[in-house]
Formats: sequence, structure tokens, C-alpha cells
Amino acid sequence: MKYRNDILQDLTDTSLVAAIENNLFNLYNSFAKWTHVELHDDHDMLWSISDIPFPLFNAILRARLSNPKSSIEAAIARGRQRNVPLLWWTGPYSQPTDLGDDLKAFGFVSEESIGMAADLNSLPQDMTIPPGLVIERVRDTKTMEKWCRPFCIGYEWPDFVGEAFLDLSMSIGLDSQSVFRHYIGLLNGEPVATSSMFLGAGVAGIYNVATVPKVRRQGIGANMTLHPLHEARTLGYKASILHSSPLGRNVYPKLGFREYCKIKQYVWPNQ
Repeated sequence: MKYRNDILQDLTDTSLVAAIENNLFNLYNSFAKWTHVELHDDHDMLWSISDIPFPLFNAILRARLSNPKSSIEAAIARGRQRNVPLLWWTGPYSQPTDLGDDLKAFGFVSEESIGMAADLNSLPQDMTIPPGLVIERVRDTKTMEKWCRPFCIGYEWPDFVGEAFLDLSMSIGLDSQSVFRHYIGLLNGEPVATSSMFLGAGVAGIYNVATVPKVRRQGIGANMTLHPLHEARTLGYKASILHSSPLGRNVYPKLGFREYCKIKQYVWPNQ
């Protein structure tokens, strides 16, 4: 397949830390196919802007700045012009190293996530599947529409985020060659969980793992994570990465993941 030539073979700490960030950057670069977002891949940063009032779609990443205050002011000006909130990602390679302090000074609010990676040759083989759970890959619009419901419920996000994500996913594509793949968990036929996998920067990135509250703590989220990992291994990938919330810090090690770095998200709420 066309995206297999870049599979990461070097699983040293340095390479995996870089992949934890670069997979995310590649994911945002795929937004270029979507007409509802403007994507700018500049020398000193990667950024997107839209008219959708949700931070995920109005992001700043890969910042390596000599004049951070000027760049932050320009980002805020874009957010005010479109009347949207912003999401600024920072990681191990962000410059300057104290960029977060500048962002906070301009009213950005921070949340921390943990950059994790796993060797796909070390996946657990004895994961218990909850009775009645069936995991399917999303391959058509109708199923993607079903996927959006537990996605929004699980993250407590408004329905318009699901509608935007549906349109984005259709723009990138759901065919067998797509680098962005989505999985739906059906419990006794009811859509209750989601996950996504993005193949980029030589690794399989896991995103959008969500379970509706009424069926949590049954191992559904773990299975939604493990299912695409097995698929990635079948495709020849050696490693997977993800950005875990602090709540997932104790869950993902059971699936073979370990912590490599900190990833921070700074939200400018536009209020």
C-alpha cells in the first residue's frame, strides 16, 4: 500500500518521541482536503482556521518561534476575526521551551496529556472481550453517522462537532486505502464506543477513543484501542502512539504503551 514505505523501524526513545508529535502534525496536514478549514504549513508553525466554533478545528502546532508574542497575537486575531476558540499544542520540540508561559499570559488555559508509544510486537493476546461487543471498521457514510453519536456523548461535545467530524472524515475518505480509519463498537447492536487510527510519520496513531457513560468500566475502551492496533500490525507497522489524558495513564500501559513525553494543549476560549 502507498503509505507503507515510511514505516518506522527505529524504535529508540528519540524516534518515538518525534513520532508522537509528527503523527499529530501529519493528521492535521490531512485536513487540507477539507473545504471547511484553511490550513497553513509555514516554516515556523502549522496552523488551521475555520468558522466552526470548536478548538479542535482551529489549531496551532509545531511552533518553533523566535518571536512568540507576535505569533500568539496573530493567532488570537484570526480567532477573533472568525469568532472561534483556538487550540495550541506544545510538545518536546516546541520552541521556545517556555512557550506555555507566554500562552498563559495571553489567556490560554492549559491541559496536559501524556505522549505514549507501544511496540506492536508486544500487544496483549488475552484481552477479554465484553459479551455482546462487536467492533467494526467504518466504511460508509451511514455507519460514520452512527459513529458520531457515541463520539460526542463520550467526550461530552455538542452535536455540531460530530457533524463537522463526519464531513471531515468523508473528505479524507473511508476507503480501504485511507490513512484515517474509524472503528465503531456495538454492544448488543447499539453504538456505544469509538476509536480512530491515523497512519502517519511511520506509526499508527490512536485517537478518538470514547465510550458512552452507561457502559464504561467493562473493558470496551481497551478493546476499541486494541482492535486497530492489531490491524496496524497486520499492515506491517511496528509502533503505535497516542496522547493520553491523565485518566488513561493507568489504562494504556496494560495494552503495552509507556510514557515518553508530555504534550500540552492550550485553549484560548474567545470569551
